[in-house]
Amino acid sequence: MSLMRSFLLLLSLAASLLAAPALAQSDPETLRPLINELANGKYSETEKQIGALVATGDPQVAPALEALSDGDLYVRKADGEVFIIKKAGKAYALIDPLTLETVGEAAKREMDKIKVNNKLRRVIRSALGSLTLMAPDPTVRMAAAEAVFKAKDPDSIEALDAAIAAEADDGVRKKMEEARAAAVLNSDMDEAAKLQAVSTLGTMGNRDALSLLIAVQSSSEGALRDAATSEITKIEKSIAAWDAAQNVWYGLSLGSVLLLAAIGLAITFGVMGVINMAHGEMVMIGAYVTFVVQEFIRSSAPGLFEYSLFIALPLAFLTSGLVGVAIERGVIRWLYGRPLETLLATWGISLVLQQAVRSIFGPTNREVGNPDWMSGAFEIGQMTITYNRMWIIVFAMLVFAGLMLVLKKTPFGLYTRAVTQNRRMAASMGIRTPWIDALTFGLGSGIAGIAGVALSQIDNVSPNLGQGYIIDSFMVVVFGGVGNLWGTLVGAMTLGVVNKFLEPYAGAVLGKIFVLVFIILFIQKRPRGLFALKGRAVEA
Repeated sequence: MSLMRSFLLLLSLAASLLAAPALAQSDPETLRPLINELANGKYSETEKQIGALVATGDPQVAPALEALSDGDLYVRKADGEVFIIKKAGKAYALIDPLTLETVGEAAKREMDKIKVNNKLRRVIRSALGSLTLMAPDPTVRMAAAEAVFKAKDPDSIEALDAAIAAEADDGVRKKMEEARAAAVLNSDMDEAAKLQAVSTLGTMGNRDALSLLIAVQSSSEGALRDAATSEITKIEKSIAAWDAAQNVWYGLSLGSVLLLAAIGLAITFGVMGVINMAHGEMVMIGAYVTFVVQEFIRSSAPGLFEYSLFIALPLAFLTSGLVGVAIERGVIRWLYGRPLETLLATWGISLVLQQAVRSIFGPTNREVGNPDWMSGAFEIGQMTITYNRMWIIVFAMLVFAGLMLVLKKTPFGLYTRAVTQNRRMAASMGIRTPWIDALTFGLGSGIAGIAGVALSQIDNVSPNLGQGYIIDSFMVVVFGGVGNLWGTLVGAMTLGVVNKFLEPYAGAVLGKIFVLVFIILFIQKRPRGLFALKGRAVEA
C-alpha cells in the first residue's frame, strides 16, 4: 500500500505541475505556512505536505526541501516556525528557508529537528527534480533534464511527461524527451515503450546515446535488440563523419598557426632568397612582448586586461620588425649570395636571442592569460569549437588579407614585387633595393611577431617557442611555392589537415616524418612548389 500511495502521490505532483509556470515565484508569505506545516504530523503527513509545496511550482521552496532531505530543517518549539539551521558554536544560526537570510540564533534546546526516512528522501528527490524541470529559467530546466538523463531514474518519468507537455522551448523539450527515453530503458515498461525510447536515442545520435543503446543491445532479445543494433550502426556512421569534421577543424586550426608562423618567412625568403634560421625567434619575441604587456596591465590597469592583445599586437610588430631590420642591416646585407654563411649566421643569431631571453625572463615558461572573449568553447553538432582557436583562424585570415593589400595596393608593395621579379631592372628604375631588402625583412619579422601574440594564447611562452615552428614554416613555404603568399596559405592549410588525419594512426612524430617524406617526393616532381613564382628568386 505504501508503494501505491507514493506512486499516486507522484502522479498527483506531475499533474499539478502543469499549472506551475503560472504560480512561479509566489509571495514568500504565502509559502511560509506551507513550509511550517512540514513540522506537523507523521511521515505520511510530511509526504502530503511535500506534495503541496511542489504543487506551487515555485523554486523558492527547493532550499527547504533540500535542507529537509539533509537533516538541516528544524522547527522552533516556541512558535512552530521552521528554519534551516547552521551550527554557530553552542547555538544554531537560524536561516529563513525562503529568503535564505540569517535571522538570528537559538539555543539547541529551543529547536526540534524535522525527521525524515529513506522513503521521504526519495520523494523529496523526485520533488526537487520536478521543481527544476518546471523552473521559469530555461537554462535551469535544461540542466535538470541533463541530470535526469544521466541518472536514468524511472521514478522521474511521470514528472518528465508533465514537463514535456508544458515545455515551450524546443531545445529543452528535446532534451527532456531524451531523458525520458533513458529512464524508460532503465524501467520495467513494456517493449513498445522501449522501442520508442530506442528510436528517440537514435535521433540523438551521440556517444551518450551510443553507450545506452549498447547496454540495451547486450541485455535484450528479439525486436528490441534488433532496433538497438540498427540505431547503433547509424550512430557509429554519424560519429565517424563528425570525427572527420573535427579532424578537419583541428587541421585548419593547426594550418592557421603554421600560416602565421610561415607567412613572414615567405616574404623574406621569396624577395631576398635568405634562409633565416632566426625567424622562429621573431615569433618568440612577439610572445614575450605579449607577456610584458599583460604583466604591466595586471599591475597598473587591471581593467584593460580584456584589451591586452590589441595593445600587444602593434608593439609586437614594431619590436620584432625593428629587430629584423637591425639583423638585416647589421649582418645579412654583408652575406647576400652566400646562402650557407647566411644560414649559419642567422642560426647563431637565433642562439644569441634565445640566450638573451633566458637571461632577461628566465628559462621557465611564462604565463600569458586568455581574455574572456578567447576562453571557453561551443559545440556544432558533435564538434567542439574552442574560441581561442577560432579567433586565431580569423586573425590569420585577416593578417593574410592585410598583407595582400599591402603588397598589391601600396607603393612599398609595388617596389617589393619589382625587386622580387627583377632586382637589376628595379634598381635601374631608381628603386633603392637595399632599403627594400631591409624593410621587407622588417615586415616579415614584424608579422612573425604578431604571430607570436596569437601563439601565446595556445602554446607555452618560453625561449624555445620559435624552434617548434621553424622547420614546419620552411616546409610550408617550400611546399606552397617560394615567395607566393597564396601558395603559403594553401600549403599551411593542407599540411595542417594532413597532419591531423595522420596523427591518430601514426602518432605526432611519425606523422610529421611522413609529411616530410611526402614533401621531399613532391619537390622532386615540382621543384618550385605548388605555385611557382617567376622572378629573381627562381632564376638565381
